[in-house]
Amino acid sequence: MLIFFDIDGTLIGEETHRMTRSTAEAIKKARAAGHICIVNTGRTGKLILPNLFGETEFDGILMGCGTMIQYHGETLLHKTFTEEESLQIIEGLRKYRIDAILEGYRDNFCDSDDNIFSEDFLKFVHCFDSLEYKNYSEAPGQFDKFYAYTVNPSCMEEFSREFADRLEIVDRKKGYYEIMPKGYSKASGIRFLADALEIDMAQTVAVGDSSNDIPMLECAGVSIAMGNATDDVKVLADYVTTDVEENGIENALRWLGAIS
Repeated sequence: MLIFFDIDGTLIGEETHRMTRSTAEAIKKARAAGHICIVNTGRTGKLILPNLFGETEFDGILMGCGTMIQYHGETLLHKTFTEEESLQIIEGLRKYRIDAILEGYRDNFCDSDDNIFSEDFLKFVHCFDSLEYKNYSEAPGQFDKFYAYTVNPSCMEEFSREFADRLEIVDRKKGYYEIMPKGYSKASGIRFLADALEIDMAQTVAVGDSSNDIPMLECAGVSIAMGNATDDVKVLADYVTTDVEENGIENALRWLGAIS
């Protein structure tokens, strides 16, 4: 089987930010049994921190909601907004008073503090100062997706209408949105890799917990929700396992028959 795992809330705890020994051992056993284990995350390369998974190895990783795909160290796909597209996006964000972090493989970009519209977003950004954001002026042609925030839903509605033919927008709730190039998602990444490896979609499995996992859960042959998943994810799943910190991945892979 070709098995795809989200990171936050699935492979690692949302609060502990670590992988449990149970999860690490389950992944190791599944790979030893011949299953292909792939990370499928909304994080871009800049956010895949060293030692995030400890010594646990995966066969590949899909980053930025399908905008970059690596398999056994080889990059099979990388979609980045062009300079022209980037400038249009930045202009649109400012026009509709939407704050955002522009996420790339090597760097993330944020507007200067004086140009951030929301105090809540400013606080959010400074929680991650260690990421060393570059300025919007350096972003054109260098980012793959972006994470946006607005206190006014109507602003995002207007932005969405203007960019409907160019962007995929996922509502992450509480004013936050995850935004990718049109046609790209965790699901598009699954279809691309399954096709590249000549594996039938019926043999694909998706494991996740949040709203940006919904496309991959809907497209995979088998869908598994974590016990800590949101209700809109659980309702789509073929199986709901236990929480990430309560042997969730191990129990999921046992139910699947990938490990004994």
